[in-house]
Amino acid sequence: MPIVIYLVFNVLYLLLSAVAGRLGKADDVSISTKPTLIRKIAVLIPAYKEDKVIIDSVEANLQLDYPKSNFDLFVIADSFLPETLQKLATYPIKVITVEFEQSTVQKSIAYALHQLPRNTYDIVMVSDADNHMRPDFLQRINLAFDQGWKVVQGHRVAKNTNTSVAVFDAMNEEVNNHLFRAGQRALGMSASLIGSGMAFVPDAMMHGMSRLQTIGGYDKELEMNLLLDGFHIAYLKDAYIYDEKVQNLAVFERQRSRWIAAQIHFIKFYFTTGFAQLFKGNFHAFNAYLKGLIMPRTLLLAVLGLGVLIGLVFLNIPILVTMGSLLGVLAFTLAISIPGYLWKKISAKDFLLLFQLIFRMVRSLLNIKAASKSFLPTPHGETETKTP
Repeated sequence: MPIVIYLVFNVLYLLLSAVAGRLGKADDVSISTKPTLIRKIAVLIPAYKEDKVIIDSVEANLQLDYPKSNFDLFVIADSFLPETLQKLATYPIKVITVEFEQSTVQKSIAYALHQLPRNTYDIVMVSDADNHMRPDFLQRINLAFDQGWKVVQGHRVAKNTNTSVAVFDAMNEEVNNHLFRAGQRALGMSASLIGSGMAFVPDAMMHGMSRLQTIGGYDKELEMNLLLDGFHIAYLKDAYIYDEKVQNLAVFERQRSRWIAAQIHFIKFYFTTGFAQLFKGNFHAFNAYLKGLIMPRTLLLAVLGLGVLIGLVFLNIPILVTMGSLLGVLAFTLAISIPGYLWKKISAKDFLLLFQLIFRMVRSLLNIKAASKSFLPTPHGETETKTP
């Protein structure tokens, strides 16, 4: 059955990536390594109505252990309050105000890229409005470019684990890091981009951004465009950037609707191109398309769990064994992909939330059409508890 083949593909691909992630290593070099060049870095911070968090992020990101004259923070302010803009003007940063009929992150970034003075910056980096870079983040990015990399993805982790939803979202982030960044690099493939904590040579980014077609979730498409251009993507496991995680179920559902809509667009738009890359020998681009075919893991859990239930109700042993085996392998895959510090943050009662997350994930499918036609930003700035 095609559906069984598809489910087997999902589970085995994830398992292979998980095991590889345990055995391989990332592309970091020692922070004590002396760089041959201190590159000039532009940090782009696209922000849509992020008045609650932007000041805190700017203050945190100005404390980096990188020469002050060699990096600039660019806040791309979309629909900010006048008092927020006035406050931002007091910091040693650059503010680019934008206004679009239909706002998107990629529009803000594309506009800012064209505002950058040419031949001034060696690296362009993207950070979310709520992101806090660890003090050594830009040092590690610079060292990676010293090694010859042109595109680099840092290690984005949770800034907050103050609710059960946030803990599960943090787990999801680290599973993605393990499977689609560490695991992929161990297999010799390019790491996946994640939308922030990523750095590029300017020309590569501009060319990749110029061909985007989607409204939301631009990272998959940007990744594919870069791979089509012949760039490979490094993963720096020790270059940490802290990201605010979703704290309630309503925001979780809305965010997932946007992500699934972007994934469906990616699958449709790059169908011919993705498979053609296999025959052209561009395995990095072909693999990027295969990753796009992977079902969101929460939905995969739901489908396999439903399959087990059907096998039990109708006493269908082949279905029960097949679905039960796949569910067991998937559970093992996820278990070895979650770091120990997050297991310590969750209690037995928190696992009851998993069923609510699965329900919300399934229900998010109902909002895909709306998410594909409009910008659904994730709100930030709720009360949070930072991780150590």
